[in-house]
Amino acid sequence: MSAPFRFPKFFVTSPAPCPYLPGKIERKVFTELSGHHAGELNEALGRIGFRRSQSVAYRPSCVECQACVSVRVAANEFEPSATQRKLLRRHADLEVTACKPWTTEEQFDLLRRYLAVRHPGGGMAEMDENDFADMVEQTPVRTYVVEYREPSVDGRPGRLVGACLSDQQSDGLSMIYSFYDPSLSDRKGLGTFIILDHIIRAARAGLPYVYLGYWVEGSERMAYKAKFRPIERLGRDGWKRFDPGPVIGSAGKVRAPGLSKV
Repeated sequence: MSAPFRFPKFFVTSPAPCPYLPGKIERKVFTELSGHHAGELNEALGRIGFRRSQSVAYRPSCVECQACVSVRVAANEFEPSATQRKLLRRHADLEVTACKPWTTEEQFDLLRRYLAVRHPGGGMAEMDENDFADMVEQTPVRTYVVEYREPSVDGRPGRLVGACLSDQQSDGLSMIYSFYDPSLSDRKGLGTFIILDHIIRAARAGLPYVYLGYWVEGSERMAYKAKFRPIERLGRDGWKRFDPGPVIGSAGKVRAPGLSKV
């Protein structure tokens, strides 16, 4: 009898400058996701800290650094803060649709505006339409592009203001990449709202977790992930609740998270 699926082969990338910590060098270990059991393999690897990019699953494998930590939100226990409740009310009029993973010009235009403001000169800044199509459409697992639009008018779809490439797994939603229009003065906090929406939808669907990728303590680019609690991180003993530190509220007051450290 043959095994249900072949044990994957793993490879390691060449050393490169770390995009999160100055002076550090990063390496990644990765494997291909292919065949009938690609979804099962992706989920199994996701539970031990891997992330998906197109048809590849990867995770950091740095020689002298373990700063990148996989984190996930306990969706069924999540309670929004006062600031987060305000954001939910502010954007409650947005129409949300889970679309098949096919790209559109409208999505690409939104991505370009997002990158130009939020990540100018970053690794994705030179993406063209073919690169974007590869990012979205090359998926061997259950994937959606979740669109966030302003209210429709006379049956016509409203303006696209946000989107998120997301994988649905048996234990939750994995947010691969989200982007939005950062120039809209009346739509502040869209990035946070997209995460909140995923958490709420996961809980309603009975999915216990929302996977947010990697968190790096001390990295300003990663600090937003610590605002969604209860939050768990992956360590040597598996997934454990942790306290990333106090959260600064909208009035400048420190709000105690009430979580135990590991």
